[in-house]
Amino acid sequence: MAPISVLVVDDSMVMRRLITGALENDPGIAVMATAANGKLAIEQIAATMPDVVTLDIEMPTMTGLEAIKIIHARWPRLPVIMFSTLTERGGTATLEALANGAADYVTKPSNVGNVAESVARVRNELVPKIKALASPGGSRVLLATNPGPAVRGQPLSTPVLPRQTLPVAAAPMARTPVPPAQAPTTMGQVEIVTVGCSTGGPEALTQVLKGLPASFSVPIVVVQHMPKIFTRLFAERLDAGTNLKVHEAIAGMPLQAGHVYIAPGDYHLCIKREGTAVVTCLNQAPAENFCRPAVDPLFRSVAKAYGSKVLAVVLTGMGSDGRSGAQAIREAGGTVIAQDEATSVVWGMPGAVTTAGLANSVVALPHIAPMIASAVRPASTPKPGGAVSTPAGQGAS
Repeated sequence: MAPISVLVVDDSMVMRRLITGALENDPGIAVMATAANGKLAIEQIAATMPDVVTLDIEMPTMTGLEAIKIIHARWPRLPVIMFSTLTERGGTATLEALANGAADYVTKPSNVGNVAESVARVRNELVPKIKALASPGGSRVLLATNPGPAVRGQPLSTPVLPRQTLPVAAAPMARTPVPPAQAPTTMGQVEIVTVGCSTGGPEALTQVLKGLPASFSVPIVVVQHMPKIFTRLFAERLDAGTNLKVHEAIAGMPLQAGHVYIAPGDYHLCIKREGTAVVTCLNQAPAENFCRPAVDPLFRSVAKAYGSKVLAVVLTGMGSDGRSGAQAIREAGGTVIAQDEATSVVWGMPGAVTTAGLANSVVALPHIAPMIASAVRPASTPKPGGAVSTPAGQGAS
């Protein structure tokens, strides 16, 4: 089996060498070429058709943000991983790149002087993403709203449903047939919605939240695998672009109807009962599934506080985070929806939940928001306000 071919794009020769060095020792990956700016990257893609591109954001001649728009228009099934700085400017640019077709991102090492440490960090973050997004001869899946060409490298023509590659880091899972998506017949009264997502999650979550009305009558709590700074910017972007009021969660916030609470980077988000209110709590307990924030701690706390009144949604993402939390929700009588394979950028997290038999329904991304909306009773609360949610679910100790 041929290795995954990678094009490395960065204006810094030091970073190009660092990224190449981080990848070259993996026999499953081959750096086929490098480029110093977006214009040269587009020329290299057209000439060599790599399986994956790593793309810097700040470059002369043509920036990464300019390049990603052209790449996504010409080769919409080609996975592009952005290299970003862990700064407000870098976070803003990264979210813009994700909205314009980038598949994922990796933050640059802050100390490139320590070469061995920097190479190890880039390798640990980048290699699993490359292997999750591409196979030696294939291409990743895109969201249903981004159909790709029938043959990679050819201009967009007839929409097709591309195939999916599972994350290499995830344990092998037997693919079992799933029935056509339909609303769970056992779904009871819903008093909270909780969502977990990772790779491909920013755009998937955006699509789901845009599909919910301003009158949405229960709170939504979310873990998106994302570092600090990025989560605040992501919450601000969602707040500006949806009908709901979106916050980066801070400790002690009372949950309100029609409000969305995003776990901050480097903190696990949980919820707990305080009298008649349910409030957020944050902690820096050890990472779970190599992540902090992680989905499992949130799902467990929601199951404890709300019992059978929970509707959980597991969207696209690498690995299996959310599987044990989904089990806690099902054991408490709650309902779990998993995004289907065809519309997931990576079917790791929803696939793990599905193959474990924990999903009540497996649903294409465009149908998830309508299913959530139909499960939650309407309210008249507009976005600027929102009454405090005082659910009647099981109390937490």
